[in-house]
Amino acid sequence: MKNEEKIFNLKERISLREVFTTYENLAEREFLFCGWIRNIRNSKNITFIELNDGSYLKSAQVVLIPENVENYNEIAELNIGASVMLLGKIVLTPNAKQPFEIAVNKIAISGKSTPDYPLQNKRHSMEFLRDIAHLRARTNTFSAVFRVRSVVAMSIHRFFYNHGFIYLNTPIITAADCEGAGEMFRVTTMEDTTKDVKDDFFGKKTSLTVSGQLAAETFSMAFSNVYTFGPTFRAENSHTTKHAAEFWMVEPEMAFCDLESDMVIAEEMIKQVIADVINDCPAELEFFNEFIDKGLLERLQHVLSSDFEKITYTDAVELLKKHNDKFVYKVDWGTDLQTEHERFLTEQIFKKPVFVTDYPKEIKAFYMKVNDDNKTVRAVDMLVPGIGELIGGSQREDNLERLEKRMDELGLDKKDYEWYLDTRRYGSCVHSGFGLGFERMIMYVTGMENIRDVIPFPRTPGNCLY
Repeated sequence: MKNEEKIFNLKERISLREVFTTYENLAEREFLFCGWIRNIRNSKNITFIELNDGSYLKSAQVVLIPENVENYNEIAELNIGASVMLLGKIVLTPNAKQPFEIAVNKIAISGKSTPDYPLQNKRHSMEFLRDIAHLRARTNTFSAVFRVRSVVAMSIHRFFYNHGFIYLNTPIITAADCEGAGEMFRVTTMEDTTKDVKDDFFGKKTSLTVSGQLAAETFSMAFSNVYTFGPTFRAENSHTTKHAAEFWMVEPEMAFCDLESDMVIAEEMIKQVIADVINDCPAELEFFNEFIDKGLLERLQHVLSSDFEKITYTDAVELLKKHNDKFVYKVDWGTDLQTEHERFLTEQIFKKPVFVTDYPKEIKAFYMKVNDDNKTVRAVDMLVPGIGELIGGSQREDNLERLEKRMDELGLDKKDYEWYLDTRRYGSCVHSGFGLGFERMIMYVTGMENIRDVIPFPRTPGNCLY
């Protein structure tokens, strides 16, 4: 047993989050604090430590006086990054910058740090911090990011649980390409990939999944409402701020649900997530609003108070064509909307979130229900101010013959999708779903501009450090 564990009873530990939210009721009481030194300052007869335990964005000021601390000299020589355990009394300081401080009575070193600790008390660039992703969570920015990420994840699970959805874990290794784009990471045990795939581990060509949607659809035909929330992968050699090779997707699938009901659920979910973050992470949002994105809080509140607009792709294109002189990519019917077009719709034309529906079938996936005009499909994108597309979804094609025809048009081998086609053979019904890029949601509620900075250990082309 370590020395500090003999001195202290870990059951008596209190988190800084609890102290910061209830300090007025804790005045003059002694507690056990455990954490890491963010900064340490020594003067002639006193030492100040900024202590953070990961439970709260802000650090607490710890005050050490030589006559009160037996090992004062040893503590005063510690470096930033060291971990300590201490018994301290909460002293209110109403006239100071922080409303309380911790007066130390006893302190023990749990783990020392060296002078070359990379995170010194200064501002570091995002590029530098990405190279030390295993340490960057100890900074204020990433402490806030990943705390918000946790709250968003719990909010999503809670939303679907409260709406009666079944949580489903869909396969990470798959033999089906959901998007039909072919940008998938192959999974194989063969050193010579030119050999017959029948000799491979699964006896067929397999890849890391780009989506859990198709598998989730099969379960919606038994449980009505299901959702999957897990990692997905795309072998797209893209170096933009919005793309990563490994990312997480939230994908609900709902039986007896048309596109209009699909949009209702999507809007309710986004508003619930934003409300939960505002309620549970006020300190983090204030930090982001001050240092990352000055308009963040106003934008999030605006989404909460807005009734989302609905417009067809055809009508949206007609509106955008009037402003083609302002765009790098010109708009015409049949083209996929770019981020600049999406943001123009939400920020300039409607000034609120927008659902764009009924896209040309040529630019959408095979599983989307074709409209009677045989030109468009029952697809929908949710566009929000600040980033553009946040959610993409559709009413799924529930008619077997039409689905097979669409697959033939796109050159898909129906033998690979027989299991999926069975859902149209045996008790098919109107059903819909959507996909939310989890990291894109984190970017939206934090104001962070690069997907690499909202994933603990980002995987991008040329980058797999851990």
